Amino acid sequence: MQVFLIKRTLGFLTTILAISVIVFLVMNVLPGDPSVTILGIDSSEDARAALRAQLGLDDPIWQRYLHWIWGVAQGDFGTSYFFRVPVGELIAERLPLTLSLAAFGTLATVVLGIVLGVIAAANHGRAGDWIIMLLSQLGIAIPAFWLSMLLVLLFAVKLRWLPPGGFPGWDEPVAALRSLILPTTALALVQSAVLARVTRSSALEVMRLDFVRTARATGMTRGRILGRHILPNALVPIVTIVGMQVAAVVTGTIVIENVFYLPGLGRLVFQSISNRDLFTVQALVVLFAAIVVTANFLVDIAYVLIDPRLKGRLS
Repeated sequence: MQVFLIKRTLGFLTTILAISVIVFLVMNVLPGDPSVTILGIDSSEDARAALRAQLGLDDPIWQRYLHWIWGVAQGDFGTSYFFRVPVGELIAERLPLTLSLAAFGTLATVVLGIVLGVIAAANHGRAGDWIIMLLSQLGIAIPAFWLSMLLVLLFAVKLRWLPPGGFPGWDEPVAALRSLILPTTALALVQSAVLARVTRSSALEVMRLDFVRTARATGMTRGRILGRHILPNALVPIVTIVGMQVAAVVTGTIVIENVFYLPGLGRLVFQSISNRDLFTVQALVVLFAAIVVTANFLVDIAYVLIDPRLKGRLS
């Protein structure tokens, strides 16, 4: 177990380092002058030269990378050129909202996807199974941003049950939670459709195994068979999809936050791109990539906790 954890941890750190190198190179080595990107093509050469000197853009590329990555390791992502504040402060201010939305979206996805998948498997070949599979197919086909607009039109504009967007802050917890209901629903409905289909398929495979037939022969109830035998043995592919969907939910917040006008990291990405704030974009891309890699790392650990027989296969 220790060897497995060491290997996975080293692989995790190596992946993060590789991502930082790739992102830095893409932002700094591709054709074009970053000072022109920041200041615009109409800027004077003197202004560009002053900006390059201020940001250290005249230093060798390897020296700039080492300076940047050392700062990142200490929590210093540099200073936003547009907002004129440390990037770390921008991230710390907006990260709680994005993580809350991602956490609520993931929780709703897992609960809804697994419940619907198990119900479909338990009613295999019957009306409940067909209805759930039809709805899941629709969920897969509908883009999250379009679903978001439909939810706003129905629940905010027509029914006036929920706010159409914005975030009042956590000082008003009830209003804050109400403002996250529609974004969470938009994230969860799309992702749970995929999870429901995977859960159904995995559960059906386990249902065909001998020990399930033995449990039925002993007179065990359907609910007990599902909860104690089928679902625990169907978890490995489910956990795989959940890990992938955590990444999808986190990156999906970028679009959802802009649709619902939420002041999180997703909206900050769009603002930084539109304002040519390359250093903020650079830090945010690395941060989102690190979150995705961390989710995959935790999935690898979960494999062994669920089924120790997979330890040798994963190492």
